[in-house]
Amino acid sequence: MHVEHLLGDASLGLRLLWAEDALLRREISGVTVTDLEDPARFVRPGELVLSGLVWWSPDGGTGKAERFVSALKGAGAAALLAGEETHGSVPDDLVEACVRHRVPVAGVPAHIMFRSITDTVYLRQWGGLSRHHALPENTRVRLSRLLAQDAGPYAVLAAAFAHLGGTAAYVFTSSGRTVAATPGAPAVSAKEAVALVADGDGVTAALDTHGVSAYERRLLYLPDPDAAPPRMLHEVAAVLAHCQEAGARRPPAGFGAADELGALLAAPAARGDAAVRAALRRCGLPERGSYQVIVADAVARQPGLGEVPLAEGALTEVAGHLVDAGGGGAADVVAEPDGTGGAGERAPAVAAAVGRLPDGCAFAVISGDLAAGRAGEAWALVADSVPGVVLHGGVGAPAAEPEGLGGALAQARYALASARSMAPDACRLVDAGSFTTLDGLLTGVPAEVRTAYSRTVLGPLLEGGRPAIADLLSTLETFLACDGSWARTAQELHVHVNTVHYRVERVERLTGRDLSRLRDRLDLWAALMCR
Repeated sequence: MHVEHLLGDASLGLRLLWAEDALLRREISGVTVTDLEDPARFVRPGELVLSGLVWWSPDGGTGKAERFVSALKGAGAAALLAGEETHGSVPDDLVEACVRHRVPVAGVPAHIMFRSITDTVYLRQWGGLSRHHALPENTRVRLSRLLAQDAGPYAVLAAAFAHLGGTAAYVFTSSGRTVAATPGAPAVSAKEAVALVADGDGVTAALDTHGVSAYERRLLYLPDPDAAPPRMLHEVAAVLAHCQEAGARRPPAGFGAADELGALLAAPAARGDAAVRAALRRCGLPERGSYQVIVADAVARQPGLGEVPLAEGALTEVAGHLVDAGGGGAADVVAEPDGTGGAGERAPAVAAAVGRLPDGCAFAVISGDLAAGRAGEAWALVADSVPGVVLHGGVGAPAAEPEGLGGALAQARYALASARSMAPDACRLVDAGSFTTLDGLLTGVPAEVRTAYSRTVLGPLLEGGRPAIADLLSTLETFLACDGSWARTAQELHVHVNTVHYRVERVERLTGRDLSRLRDRLDLWAALMCR
């Protein structure tokens, strides 16, 4: 199949933006779907590249477009089909880069699914339905039955590769969590999975899944690039995508139970031990044991990422990593119907429930003993997996019993506020246990409250444009930092000690504080940190 054949398919409505006739007659060897800014390692000669352009942004767009198209040219891509949904149209920077590098480019209308293009390519390339499928007939029948039975990805993956005998294949999330693996495939840690996909030594096929967050996108990965033909990988990836979409559309048993638990914990006046235990049971969590609460919010800085709630997806991935590390399984990150997971039943070593709080933030309750720092490690993997999103989170202190969950949630929410304050434009997770200093504790106070407190306590010292006042403020900061030592303060400021005495006296008159008293010193120190 040639590029011009695909462009001539009226059902796809592809809009040619630039090409030369000779380039349009180039044969298509396969299809790759990518939103990586540098896709060179994942594109093979003659492949058609589909991209939603999530990687492109107006700031630095020319440079990003140049790097992307240069990578396609170097890899020998046949053409670029750029999705118009993310930015409304294909950016001019990208089209100009394609012209410079002589890479044919066409726009994909927003209503056209990439899977439709992929199916069209393979259907026409291999000559109709009878020869379209790379999988054996009995395997396709088996996969169809599994999908009808709502089978999970482990069963689907095992059936898809059973006829190849011992082929190692994996389904990874974007943060490296193993969703499924073929029987006998060696275990791969999340960090190893991320490195394997990035290195490009094996072969990767993205699952074109709709209705899930960017954090829950999945990849089909084979360590041996020659273990299966490309068209088979795309066919298996399509089946796995259907499997994931079906799971996303199907509400879990006890749907909403986690949200009910969150509303209960967030309303102390209505909280009771019996009610909390019942809510835990409805979520499939044990009524006894240790718990940890994580709260998160997310802000998409690139178009097209926020169509599905991001914070819940991110916390679901974090919880999945923690459950896997604790000896549970992905199925434990669900809400279960009333009557399951109660006392007397064998609970998993680690289980989790993810929901939404009344204020709109996502939260997760993790049951079981977690190794120190485990939540931070999982958070780092998840946060790094989706560029263009600012992900903030807070972790409460471990709760030994259900009655401590309300307090743990309050701590996690305060830590979330601290994360927002400390790194407004970067991903950050703050543990409430890290508040060991006054300045750390104050980061969780709302910015408006900090500003009001600083203005009230420091008063005239915050008046700008007056050098003398600026000297007083600098002297106060240095004096407190030097633990009230007159000599050290004078030495730091390069002034006479009598000058320090004079300035401190003026500070005391203007603020109404006595710097010989520890309490007044603490008030002023806190006010300085709240500026």
